[in-house]
Amino acid sequence: MTLKFFDKLSQNFIELLSDKDDFNVIIIVKNEKSFTAHSNVLKCRSPYFCKELKNIIPNENNIKTITVPNVSDEIFDIILKYIYGGIVDLENVETKFIFNLMIVAYEFEINELTKKLENLLIETKSSWLKSHFSQVYRSIFSGNIFKDLEKFCNDIVAKYPNLIFDAKDFTSLQESALVSLLKRDDLQLEEVVIWEYVIKWGIAQNSALPEDLKEWTNENFTSLKTTLQQCLPLIRYFHIPGTDVSKKIKPYKKILDEQLWEDLIQYFMAPEQPVESIILPPRTILAQELPANAKEPTNPLSTIISYEHVAEISSWIKRKSSTYSLTNTPYEFQLILRGSINGFAPQTFWDTCHGHAKTTVIMKVKGTDEILGGYNPLAWDANAGGSWGKTDDSFIFSLKNGNIQNSILSRVKKPKNAIWKEAKNFQMTYGPSFGANLYMHSPSSNFTLDNFSVYNTNNGNNKNPIRTTTNNFSIVEYEVFKTNFVSSFLEFKSCTIISLSL
Repeated sequence: MTLKFFDKLSQNFIELLSDKDDFNVIIIVKNEKSFTAHSNVLKCRSPYFCKELKNIIPNENNIKTITVPNVSDEIFDIILKYIYGGIVDLENVETKFIFNLMIVAYEFEINELTKKLENLLIETKSSWLKSHFSQVYRSIFSGNIFKDLEKFCNDIVAKYPNLIFDAKDFTSLQESALVSLLKRDDLQLEEVVIWEYVIKWGIAQNSALPEDLKEWTNENFTSLKTTLQQCLPLIRYFHIPGTDVSKKIKPYKKILDEQLWEDLIQYFMAPEQPVESIILPPRTILAQELPANAKEPTNPLSTIISYEHVAEISSWIKRKSSTYSLTNTPYEFQLILRGSINGFAPQTFWDTCHGHAKTTVIMKVKGTDEILGGYNPLAWDANAGGSWGKTDDSFIFSLKNGNIQNSILSRVKKPKNAIWKEAKNFQMTYGPSFGANLYMHSPSSNFTLDNFSVYNTNNGNNKNPIRTTTNNFSIVEYEVFKTNFVSSFLEFKSCTIISLSL
C-alpha cells in the first residue's frame, strides 16, 4: 500500500520558491525583472536549465545568473511555479497567453506541460486556433514536438491549401512544414501545381539564382536540388499529365535523378512497361462540396471569427433552434470592407455599406477576448437623414471566444426602434447602430482610437444582455462581407460586417 501526499508536497515547494534566504540562482527575464531559484530544483525539472547551469560560472557569493530575454515576467512566473509546485493557474488569461506559454514551456524542454497545453488548445480553443491560423502554423514546426497541433493544422491546410500556398509569405514557410504537407495523400491540389509551388519555394531559398532560367548553370541547378532534397521525393510525378511534364518539369529536369527522368519518359511512351523508380499513389480528391456555380472565397479567413461562429450566426438569422453544422451552412461570403485595409473612419462604413441589406456587423473589442455584433436585415441608408428602421428580425450578440465560454443572442424587443439610420452630418463620427443597445462611435473618426463605441443595457431594445459591463469600448478590427445564399455548404473562412443576399 502506498500513501501519496502530493498536495502538501506541492505547497511546501512553492513556499520554498518564496524563500529568499537560500537561493543560488538568479534568472533575469525580458523586462529585466529577476527571479530567484534553486539550482537543484531547476536541474531536476528542466533539461534546459540543467544544461545552462553547467556552463555558468558562479559569482563570489556562489550565485549563478541566467538571462532569458525573450520571455515575459508573467509567463516565467507561471513556468517557475509549475517547476516548483506542478500547478498552472490559467484562470482569466487570454488564449494567446496560453499559446505563448506552450511555446515557452517547449523552449525550456518541459515536455509534460507543453503536451498538456497543446491538448488543451486543441480540445477547448479550436476557434482561436483557426482565427489565428497563420501565427499558429508558423510557430509549431520546430523540434518535431507539436505533433497533435501539426495534424490539427495540416488537416485544415490539406483541405484548403490556399491558406498557406497562396499566402504572401509562403516562401518563408519552414521546410519541415512544407515537407509535412507534401506527405499528405489528401492535399487538395493538382500535382503539377504542387510541383510549381515547390519550385517557387526552393528558388526563394536561393537568392543568388538568376531570374532567367536560360542563364542557369549546372551549379545553379545543383543548388536548387540540394535545397529541395527533402521535397522532391514526395512529388507524385507519374500522376502529372504528359503535357505538364513537358512544360513544367522538363525545364528543371537537372534537379531530378537521371533514372527518374528516364522512367517518366518511358512511362508516358509505354505505360504498361515496369520502371525502376518508386511510383507513389495518387492523392485522394475529396468529394465536391460546392455546387458547380459556387466560387471559392478570395479571402479564406476572418481576422475575428471562426467557421463555428458563422454556422451559429447563420442559424440565428434563420431562427433555427439548433446550430448549422459546418457541412450545411448555406451562405457564401464575399468581402466588401475590412477595417485594417479600408480604414476605421465611421464615414467609410456609410460610404461602403450604403444600400446593402441583410448585413451582420462584428467587432473585436480592444484588450479583451470579446467579439460583439449585430444583424440588420434592412438596407443601410446613408441618405435617411436620421431615422429609425423597423424590423423584428434584427438581433445583437456576443460570441464564444477565449475566456468567453458561451455565445449570447439578444433579439429586438421594439421593432420600430430596431436600427438607427444616421444623419449625414453625424456620419463622420457614428457608424452602425442597433437601437440604443450597441453602436460604434468615434469623435476622432477612428474606431480603434476612441473608447466611445457603446454597449448599453439602460433603456435597451434587446432582450438579453450580451456584455457584463456597460462601459464604452474601442475596437481592434471589423470587416464587411456580401453574402450569397447557396444550395449546399460553403465552409466559411472569413467575415465580419456581412451582407446576406438571399
